[in-house]
Amino acid sequence: MGDVVRLVRPGAVARGRVEPLWRQGLGRQLRAERGRRGERISDVAQRAGVSPQYLSELERGKKDPSSEILSALAGALEVSVAHLTLSTGQRLATRANLGSGPVCLAA
Repeated sequence: MGDVVRLVRPGAVARGRVEPLWRQGLGRQLRAERGRRGERISDVAQRAGVSPQYLSELERGKKDPSSEILSALAGALEVSVAHLTLSTGQRLATRANLGSGPVCLAA
């Protein structure tokens, strides 16, 4: 038999620290992008075709957006999906103290 790979629950301690969930990192990135533009949640939500409540839940890391919603939000913020995912990955890697090495992203 092969090696046993131990899976870590989301948010569980890995290497002595709690790692944030992808949706939490993405939410912080969405909020940062909106903040840089100086816009309200309702403005971005309207352009993306989502409710302000849903965008708020995304920004707080409570919901995982589909790829279609992520694309709509990227368009509303005038950035690419690649920018959002790469920026989120870099933030998570920095926060986890992983440095600037390769980051595996799944969206």
